[in-house]
Amino acid sequence: MLDVVRYVVDNGVKWANLPRDLPPCRRVHAFARRWQVTGLLVELHDRLRDKVREREGCSPDPTAAIVDSQFVRAAANIPRPTSGWNGGKPATGTASGPQPRK
Repeated sequence: MLDVVRYVVDNGVKWANLPRDLPPCRRVHAFARRWQVTGLLVELHDRLRDKVREREGCSPDPTAAIVDSQFVRAAANIPRPTSGWNGGKPATGTASGPQPRK
């Protein structure tokens, strides 16, 4: 059953389009759905990831993460004290580029 679930995920096929040499699609889908609801698929994924990391000589827990976000400018009528910061630069509601001097 696990091989069939991996086949569907890897090939991106629909459950109903499984090859004839695999178990019936309704049965496989029922197993996969039950595993997903009970959290077994997440647990299996986490354990396999940890094993791969250990095999490569890394700690099972990552030591760093990359967080990326998109900067969205505030409207011009938003007060400056509440406009925030973006990577150490003031995030104002004005257009990008050099600001005119007052």
